[in-house]
Parts: sequence; C-alpha cells; structure tokens
Amino acid sequence: MTNLSSLVVRPSTLDEVPQLNQMIIESARVLSRGFYTEQEAESAIRYVFGVDTALVKDGSYFTATLDGVLAGCGGWSRRRTLYGGDQRPMGEDEILDPAHDPARIRAFFIAPSAARRGVGRAVFEACKQAALSHGYRRLELMATLPGVPFYQVLGFEKVEDVADTLPDGVTIRFERMRLTIG
Repeated sequence: MTNLSSLVVRPSTLDEVPQLNQMIIESARVLSRGFYTEQEAESAIRYVFGVDTALVKDGSYFTATLDGVLAGCGGWSRRRTLYGGDQRPMGEDEILDPAHDPARIRAFFIAPSAARRGVGRAVFEACKQAALSHGYRRLELMATLPGVPFYQVLGFEKVEDVADTLPDGVTIRFERMRLTIG
C-alpha cells in the first residue's frame, strides 16, 4: 500500500469494478482527445478499455484514491495477456516465467480530474514493486497513444507500433513498450 499525503494506492476489489469501468470510460473520452478520434475512443471503450477481473482476482490490480475520491487504476500481471478488459482480452492466460518473460503492465487509467498529480506514477510504483517481488526484472505493456509520453518518462522504450482492428472495423493504434527494472 502506498500513502503519500492524500494519495492512497491499494489492491482493487471486485465490488468496485463497475466504478472503475465508469472512470475508465470518462478517462478514455477526455484524455484521448487529440490522440484518438471520437470514433476510435468509443470503439476502444467498447472492445478494449476496461478492467480485466482476472487481475483483480490475482490481487495485482490497484485502485488509487486522491482525497478519498477515485483517481485512477492500473495493474500488472504474470499472465501472457498483454491488453484488453473482460470484454476482449488479447493474449493467452498462460503464466509467464520471470526468468525469461517480462511481467505485463495492464489497464492504466487516470480520472481526468486527477491527471498529472502523481497518481499514475504511484500506481506504477506499486506494480513495479510487486513484479520485482515475484522475480520479474522486465516489464512490457501495450500503451495507448495518450499513455506513451507517461511511459517514456518512466523509462519505457518502444518495441513496435501496433494497429488492432476491432470487431466493428475501427482500427486503434498502440505502442508496445518495454522496461528493464532490475
């Protein structure tokens, strides 16, 4: 658990998944402006952006509150799935080997009212420490375009550009990124 003045990061619970998904929708609609078209953002909300409850059940998804108000969420995973919420996870459920595989950073979203206030960094630090404690020394993620600058500041480097054509025919762009942490 992280507690910096009024910022608290703690493991998420299944009961709060509906609240988290609602905050993710708001985050995607507001913070994606200028990076994705409205059609791309709405399609991603429908098919990609959302909580993967497997992470909540694993205890590896975190909720951040700022002054007691939901401010963000994000997680890490030992599973091969790289991105996607319950509505459309992308990847396999196989457990990764920390000797060879990077842990996954998953589903980071910040409430627009909490953007640029240290919430994302605090959630990332909780994920990084948990991954390190499980033996992982590398992290990998599929960054949304609005997330790329944040992940670059953390030291992540682009591996490749990715375009995912969603079931409604809309293509959404991402960057696959990696970071060595130990």
